[in-house]
Amino acid sequence: MKIAVLAGGVGGARFVQALTEAVDPCDVTVIANVGDDLEVHGLHVAPDLDTLLYTLAGLADEERGWGRAGETWNALDTVRELGGEGWFQLGDRDLGLHLVRTEALARGESLSTVTKRLAGAVGLELTLLPATDDRLRTRIRTPAGEFEFQEWFVARGHRDRVDEVVYEGAAEARPALGVPEALAEADLIAIAPSNPFVSIGPILAVAEIRAALERQRDHVVAVSPLIGGRAVKGPADAKFSSLAGGTSAAQVTDCYKGMIDAHEIDEADEADAAAVSERGVRPLVTRTLMSEPAARRALTETVLGLVAA
Repeated sequence: MKIAVLAGGVGGARFVQALTEAVDPCDVTVIANVGDDLEVHGLHVAPDLDTLLYTLAGLADEERGWGRAGETWNALDTVRELGGEGWFQLGDRDLGLHLVRTEALARGESLSTVTKRLAGAVGLELTLLPATDDRLRTRIRTPAGEFEFQEWFVARGHRDRVDEVVYEGAAEARPALGVPEALAEADLIAIAPSNPFVSIGPILAVAEIRAALERQRDHVVAVSPLIGGRAVKGPADAKFSSLAGGTSAAQVTDCYKGMIDAHEIDEADEADAAAVSERGVRPLVTRTLMSEPAARRALTETVLGLVAA
């Protein structure tokens, strides 16, 4: 069974991790968000790709929730001592990855090519791809002005209300090498429990990817990032309040209108199942918090059950 997963950072990585406990990783292709990529001190940094890479390779700092385990910060300390900007935290181990990626991109390699090589170097058996090799950036419009995603999220602590999310470059962006094939060959396409606006939205802003999901809707399932109307991590619930007018499971479903056959929601949101069904989408109710092995198995079994159905 071939599976394609659209994923953002931490929530997406944990979902894929759970999925590969149930299926052969070689049959899984992860299509990752690049909307929050940025340039830091001349280096190309890809936060969601890197979170997926580190988590799935067992290299992530589980306690901190981001970055590499066993990290040190000598280079960043020096940057700050010399008067450079230090709001985006790059650890010494992390810098090594960014140096290799940036050098490869400067030689003319595509982001998808270098990502596949990096994934192989850390021992990943699944295929990890960026959604696009083209420049695509998420920008956040707020009452205080418009900011690139990481500036809003990290430097400003995501304190500004979000009025609009814009995907700069999306109109020209094409799917990365291997992405159309992975979607066309998939028996199941899963949208991970990542933020629909800033993690999944940039992927779906690539017109050919959105069109592929619309064509294959009958085997596309989304997993809600909200439990009881609240985000497990990050500001997703606040975005739903400002951009979608609420945080119900039905409002999450609306983010994927015309693209999904089923929506997996948590038991805490079971009261919203009827509203999901009214939208022509099958509600799948289970525990979605991946905090223990039994919960991870239940979640992935429900997702995989879509193929059997």
